[in-house]
Amino acid sequence: MTSTEHIDALDAAGRALADAAAQAGPDAEVPTCPGWRVRDLLRHTTMVHRWATALVVERRTSYQPGEGEPDLDGEELLAHFREGHALLVAALRAAPDTLECWTFLPAPSPLAFWARRQAHETTIHRADAESALPAGPGPVPAALAADGIDELLRGFHAGDRSKVRTPAPRTLRIRATDTADAWTLRLSATEPPRTERAFPGTAADPSPAVDTEISGTAERLYLTLWNRLPLDAVAVTGDADLARLWRETSAIA
Repeated sequence: MTSTEHIDALDAAGRALADAAAQAGPDAEVPTCPGWRVRDLLRHTTMVHRWATALVVERRTSYQPGEGEPDLDGEELLAHFREGHALLVAALRAAPDTLECWTFLPAPSPLAFWARRQAHETTIHRADAESALPAGPGPVPAALAADGIDELLRGFHAGDRSKVRTPAPRTLRIRATDTADAWTLRLSATEPPRTERAFPGTAADPSPAVDTEISGTAERLYLTLWNRLPLDAVAVTGDADLARLWRETSAIA
């Protein structure tokens, strides 16, 4: 996906998040985030949006903390969220390809990083807001979902902070049945997962023999791997204990 596509996804997800929050109300429980109500979700997400906006607009080249969650509620909080989301979208659309600012995952450029990261931050939290409604989370486009799986596996879990470890070497495949994307993860006791991605239309997965495979549509995998759907929302073949270990140790703080 391009940065423009990521920014468009961020724009759409933030609007849908706000609409779902307005419909559910600030007191509604958020089933996908135990212990949170909609107000907690809005406070968290607007804090992240405004922090990212400051990094981009002020060209901050080192980590700086944000201003914290706003002490707002009700309609005032919702308006604050909408404003912050719009400011982030505008900042990213106005940023040059040569943008220099701090990032925390490998990416082709800081602009590409922040457009992608905020697209998925907001899409996942859109699903959280919609989980407070009777209909539950709405659809996630397959291309966006596959991209978010890739960010999780080859971005977050490529670093030493990943807690996914196995006593002996094991191999896990994640396979999207609708997009034909596949990721092969090599797990061990001493290193973070080492992940290879096989793109549609390219050579077959380089490691056809795996201990466990988790498969489903890109959307179902995306929400499951980000712990927004239960493990039984997707298919697990092979050693189910490995799938459960991934589930128990892969959460992103």
